[in-house]
Amino acid sequence: MSFSSSYRPALDHTTLGGAFYDVVEPAEFPGHILRYRNQKAAGTVGLDTLTDDEWIAHFGRFQPLPGSLPHPLALRYHGHQFRQYNPDLGDGRGFLFAQLRDCNGRLLDLGTKGSGRTPWSRGGDGRLTLKGGVREILAASMLEGLGVDTSRAFSLIETGEELERHDEPSPTRSAVLVRLSHSHIRIGTFQRLAATGDMASIPRLVTYVLETYYPEITVSEQDNPALLLFGAVCAKVARVGAQWMAAGFVHGVLNTDNIAITGESFDYGPWRFLPRFDPSFTAAYFDHNGLYSYGNQPQALMWSLARLAECLLENAPHAGLSEILSSFPELYETELDAAWCRRLGVCRVSAEDDRALRQAVTLFMEESGIPFHALPFDWYGGAVSMRRAMASPRSAFYAEPGFQSVCALLGSRDALPGFRPDHAYFSSEIPCDMLIGTVETLWSALSANDDWTALDAVLGGIGIMSDALGTG
Repeated sequence: MSFSSSYRPALDHTTLGGAFYDVVEPAEFPGHILRYRNQKAAGTVGLDTLTDDEWIAHFGRFQPLPGSLPHPLALRYHGHQFRQYNPDLGDGRGFLFAQLRDCNGRLLDLGTKGSGRTPWSRGGDGRLTLKGGVREILAASMLEGLGVDTSRAFSLIETGEELERHDEPSPTRSAVLVRLSHSHIRIGTFQRLAATGDMASIPRLVTYVLETYYPEITVSEQDNPALLLFGAVCAKVARVGAQWMAAGFVHGVLNTDNIAITGESFDYGPWRFLPRFDPSFTAAYFDHNGLYSYGNQPQALMWSLARLAECLLENAPHAGLSEILSSFPELYETELDAAWCRRLGVCRVSAEDDRALRQAVTLFMEESGIPFHALPFDWYGGAVSMRRAMASPRSAFYAEPGFQSVCALLGSRDALPGFRPDHAYFSSEIPCDMLIGTVETLWSALSANDDWTALDAVLGGIGIMSDALGTG
């Protein structure tokens, strides 16, 4: 096999023991057409030198990677789904396929979606539609390009089956996806232990997560590990939630089984990016009450963190957990100020001024109806981009009286270090976006003509944006 010198397999998850997973077998697919391989991500874990045949052997037929997991593991967890507790969850159409370390020693997971039935499939077929796989590639790529802490779509292989689905024209094509992420341990992992009364495993999981995913945290004899972990998770979740909001991203299904213990964003189903600033905008057609709308995402994250705190009550003082949780709103607001400064490409000044800038920008975006991605694109870099913004197709928005205060705040800001106003990305009049129309147009080309050049073009555009924003 053609592994590079940076290939470093790992087996860390197996040290938790069989109570955390089920050994499973992957589905056998009638076909294997490689549609996408993330060479950049593969290079971080020493898999970029695989031939296409070797790639398909590992990520389509799931031959084990040498030195990593000998068999796939379907992870066990519970969770609240739209705030209704469900004890019958777990990996129902995916599994943990392998663990690897990157060049910095950070543990990473290769997890699947659409790889077949498991003990947790609940009557489902364990498969993934090709469209669902393409949508995950688009969501993860766009979020990564915007600087969001996200899992990465690693591989997509079309599998030659026809699937019946009630929410899209059927039969539809099938695929198996592999994602690269920091961890697949989630809040629901802790919930399962608490719900089944396996309280002895919670401190063991706390220690594992701290040592594996938060090595920067030093635990002394005077410290409470569960409190340290809860504080760290709250900080990470606040950060990614703020990043979503600045990116105009709506996850769609913020159930507790979709909140990773590392705070990394993952598992993209009915996601959307905002066309305009609208707190009531929802991504999932079945979210009838807007529980997980754009504006409700911070509250949904805090609610999920409260469920994690409940799992830790036997291992940490109630007062300490409550104090950490009550600090989440301000922690989130501070992260949101920082996220909007990054989104606008401007240096931070002070806590007060950063908040004033963020509030002025978002208020103007909401009241004016300007396309969400337009203002951060036109004004990226602050004062240095004023002339470009005033000459853009959105110049009429910036001539409105309501924009004067925003203009003053942006015009007083320096650009982030390394900003290149002459970058090709900023010579365009239209920012890169991932609105539903863009997704559907791309899918039409794929489904009607099997034309994959459109996907390549969209991903190329994201790459140009990423290079301009310095997120690559």
